[in-house]
Amino acid sequence: MREENCIFCKILSGEIPSTTVYEDQDFKAILDVNPAARGHVIILPKNHAANIFELPDEDAAKIMPVAKKIATAVKKAYNCDGINILQNNGEAAGQTVFHLHVHILPRFKNDTVNVNWLQGEMPEDLDLIAEEIKAYL
Repeated sequence: MREENCIFCKILSGEIPSTTVYEDQDFKAILDVNPAARGHVIILPKNHAANIFELPDEDAAKIMPVAKKIATAVKKAYNCDGINILQNNGEAAGQTVFHLHVHILPRFKNDTVNVNWLQGEMPEDLDLIAEEIKAYL
């Protein structure tokens, strides 16, 4: 399933060139052309899903082992100090291409990549927050 105006669907179909580092029947992993760091890889499901909410459970179950495989290869290739595995949903969360994708970002001490947030204080109503979420599970 493809979306006609989706840049990642066009990459997957070969309309737009990319540099592939991994491919299987369900996913293609490519180098990001605007990388946050050398070795920044993006994992694309071959079936279009705009975000995590549209991703079929079967694809969700398969994507993390692919992310682990690629993260392990990136860590070995660059001897990096760490790896971020990121997946954004919605503009407010930083999603700019609305085809679900997972970023593998090699990280080094004192690099300039910024995916941090300020930690807040622990809420006093943790039980209430848990119940609010559990109501929808």
